[in-house]
Amino acid sequence: MKVTLFTTCIVDMFRSNVGKATVELLERLGCEIEFPESQVCCGQPAYNSGYVKESKEAMKRMIETFSNAEYVVSPSGSCAYMFHEYPHIFAGDPVWEPKAKALAERTYELTQFIVDILKIEDVGAKLEGTATYHTSCHMTRLLGVKEPPIILLKNVKGLKFTELPGKEQCCGFGGTFSVKMAQISEQMVDEKVRHVEETGAEYLIGADAACLMNIGGRMGRLEKPIKVMHIAEVLNSR
Repeated sequence: MKVTLFTTCIVDMFRSNVGKATVELLERLGCEIEFPESQVCCGQPAYNSGYVKESKEAMKRMIETFSNAEYVVSPSGSCAYMFHEYPHIFAGDPVWEPKAKALAERTYELTQFIVDILKIEDVGAKLEGTATYHTSCHMTRLLGVKEPPIILLKNVKGLKFTELPGKEQCCGFGGTFSVKMAQISEQMVDEKVRHVEETGAEYLIGADAACLMNIGGRMGRLEKPIKVMHIAEVLNSR
């Protein structure tokens, strides 16, 4: 099965190990990986900030970049969701709406793809310790991916999973929200850190690098001894 990887900006610039783990994991599960170097930002930051016209140029480039993909897989529920938003953004456009719909129909978040398309619930991963999982807003509420990451984590050998209190609450990142509303964002992430501590977990796991960067950065400044891992890194542990 051919998979075209949509890495996302955050992974490309700050968490390259997540991209590497995603490739290694999918190859181990029998996928052939393609990586189009022409991919850019999906346009979400600009679009959410109100720059609709400007963001559409980036979106069109992404639509063309992934036009021949059999499956598009991303280690980010937020960015994968943005591809699903394209048909609404280009609604009524006789050229771009059909192309946007075609792209959305073959785009999946990593764990969603593994569980729903590959029909695999145990990837053979092994990680000793206790862990909790942060459910990112876009992936859970908008993309609707809730069960796949939990199913996969509960099958990681040696990993004791505990549910995160207030898991439905935002971590305070929200893209430009954390910049425009820094004081509110800080209070939100502090609350998230307190909930993580309540679980007694050694690992905080998530499926969106942006959320993990925000929570992990705050825990680092507070000197909390909790390791932050993207789910791709966990599932690639052997």
